Amino acid sequence: METTTLETNVQTKTADFLPLLGTDYIELYVGNAKQAAHYYKTAFGFQSLAYAGPETGVRDRASYVLVQDKIRLILTSSIKSDHPVAQHHKKHGDGVKVLALWVEDAYDAYEQTMKRGAKSYMEPQTLTDEHGEVRMSGIHTFGETVHVFVERKNYKGTFMPGYVEWKSHYNPKPTGLRYVDHCVGNVGWNQMNPWVKFYEDVLGFKNILSFDDKDISTEYSALMSKVMSNGNGYVKFPINEPAEGKKKSQVEEYLDFYESEGVQHIAVATNNIIETVTELKNRGVEFLKIPQNYYETVLDRVGKIDEDIKPLSELGILIDKDDEGYLLQIFSKPVQDRPTLFFEIIQRKGAQSFGKGNFKALFESLEREQELRGNL
Repeated sequence: METTTLETNVQTKTADFLPLLGTDYIELYVGNAKQAAHYYKTAFGFQSLAYAGPETGVRDRASYVLVQDKIRLILTSSIKSDHPVAQHHKKHGDGVKVLALWVEDAYDAYEQTMKRGAKSYMEPQTLTDEHGEVRMSGIHTFGETVHVFVERKNYKGTFMPGYVEWKSHYNPKPTGLRYVDHCVGNVGWNQMNPWVKFYEDVLGFKNILSFDDKDISTEYSALMSKVMSNGNGYVKFPINEPAEGKKKSQVEEYLDFYESEGVQHIAVATNNIIETVTELKNRGVEFLKIPQNYYETVLDRVGKIDEDIKPLSELGILIDKDDEGYLLQIFSKPVQDRPTLFFEIIQRKGAQSFGKGNFKALFESLEREQELRGNL
């Protein structure tokens, strides 16, 4: 399988039966939402937005909504041990449950996807309060991950009905994170193509880029990946699966410790990656280390860039290019003790690809972390 060229995926309105306006929110099920919210505020610069819990009439769980520019995170934990959120956390640790998609019509999104073979997660419902209404529906995807369709054009409140405004005296400054660029899913052996077909058939996505085990490999491990994009390109989901190698790949490690398929990492965009990563490091976010010899030849491959190479090398920021321009990217270490979910910080300077030229350096860095954990 050769690497395909990146396509600009433009569909007509008649062809795009599921027009998406972007990522509405990402909900993580966590062990302690109150403490997790403090971490994401302190370390990543998210701001308090909304809250739902026992004090608001929700008796079985607590949810804290955080915001930074166009990114919304919900952190949810259960109040009792027999709740589905607690069972999810017991199996997976902190992890992404909901990838919510912003749509014009949540009822139609449900109808369109269900008739194309989706499995229902949430039947269409309308939530109302004095600020208007939010319509929602949802379907299952890989593992226990779900997509929730959110229609909020008739809502003027803080977040959605059932939540109250969350005011806090503790409001660290933002770190320059702007929007969700893409979310990557890890699936099991020989499951990438079935899930690619799911996104094509059920959600109308297209495969805009493919990588095989020759593209993404080191001396020890390999994986394969296909990038799925919706019609206007606002929502992208790369899907990874393991490939044969001498030792265990990062995808296999994830599947072992998450104990199922799921979201491997969330990529968030910034306009100034040097400033953002400097601030994140100052706040305690840990990133993968890149060998300095990477920077001795990277500009020979990438060409001229606007940034000074010195701060990029000091921070461990990777550089790659495609026909449209170049990109800068860096990957955090896992944000919990299980080696599962992590974050990518990305700045696009025209490039629309995903850093193929960095795969070898990145995966060798990941393997060093795996070896330290005894999981390579």
